[in-house]
Formats: sequence, structure tokens, C-alpha cells
Amino acid sequence: MDLFKMMGKARELQSRMGDLQDELKEIEASGESGAGSVKATMNGAMVLTALAIDPELMKPEDKEIVEDLVMAAVADAQAKVQVLVQERTQSLMGDLGLPAGMKLPFGG
Repeated sequence: MDLFKMMGKARELQSRMGDLQDELKEIEASGESGAGSVKATMNGAMVLTALAIDPELMKPEDKEIVEDLVMAAVADAQAKVQVLVQERTQSLMGDLGLPAGMKLPFGG
């Protein structure tokens, strides 16, 4: 790939990165733990957007268990969002004809 072509691709990538970042804020993934007793939803910007805890877990003696389940559900949601972000990023790079292993300044 010659330098001018590469610079053109870089400009195109830059112009589409903003759109992709906005799009990533719209995607969501939910993670769960404790057989679904704790559910966490996170968007593509890695922001926790929802948290649901089964009322049965709300006993003072179960506080540490609930905290662990919340952490596990959030981690599960985060892992799922990372996969979605990577898929979208790879798709953008493929559309632009860029190498699959190239790192982008966000999410990829």
C-alpha cells in the first residue's frame, strides 16, 4: 500500500471513528451470576447501565455473597461487551481494507 493511499485510509478511519464510538454507546450486553439472581447490563463504552438483584438475596447475612455476585455479573457483562466492541472494530477495519491486527485508539 503506498503512502498516499495509506494516508487516505487513515483520514477515512478518523472520520468514521466518531461514528463508531457513538454506535458503541448504543450496544449493550448483559452478564449474570448466581444462576441469574444478579444481572448487570453494560454499554459499549463500558458504562454500567442497569443492575438487577433478586430480592431473595437481600438479607444482611448474605451481604458478602451479594457483593461477589454483583462483581461477577459486572465482569461477565464487561467481557461480553468487549467481544461486541472487537467485532464492530474489526468490521470497520475490514471495510476500510486495514490489517486485522491493527490497534485502534479505542475498544479494538
